[in-house]
Amino acid sequence: MTVALPSLALALLCLLRAGAEVPVQPDFDTEKFAGMWYVTATASNCSIFLKMKDKMKSPITTISFTPEGDVAMKLVWPLLDKCQKFELLFQQSGQARRYTGTCEAQEKRDLLVMETDYDHYAIVHEVHRSETEPSTALQLLTREQDVSPQLLQKFMELIPTMGLTKDMLAILPKSGEC
Repeated sequence: MTVALPSLALALLCLLRAGAEVPVQPDFDTEKFAGMWYVTATASNCSIFLKMKDKMKSPITTISFTPEGDVAMKLVWPLLDKCQKFELLFQQSGQARRYTGTCEAQEKRDLLVMETDYDHYAIVHEVHRSETEPSTALQLLTREQDVSPQLLQKFMELIPTMGLTKDMLAILPKSGEC
């Protein structure tokens, strides 16, 4: 029995790892996905996000795809006294609908589109692989600044499946700025 316990523990770890695989949008169409999106809700365990989430407003992101199939994102965040612009590039990772980018301090970010209907909403999962503070984020993108209660409920039901909690959620208010 004591010989079987390590094998059983290893098998359970493998099952947990397989169950933790994040689903991606089947038959992802980059042309339909490209364009302007509002970030209407975010859940993350990032300590910086958690400190600022109650003061944040809905940013706008414009998504395009390079001829190589990489994702180019231009974000405009309304801050207290200005509009902050960011540009990010995520390269295809070799796995379908999964992208990898390098941000400040050479830290890696993985991005994938979990689900979208292209016309109204998208749910995006991001993992920030940092030696000092790894984090996970789940974002609800919408084509309009308003989000339906049903869509918000659907998003909120996904939060615990990604290892996040509801207190990590920010429903970002509309912004007429930027």
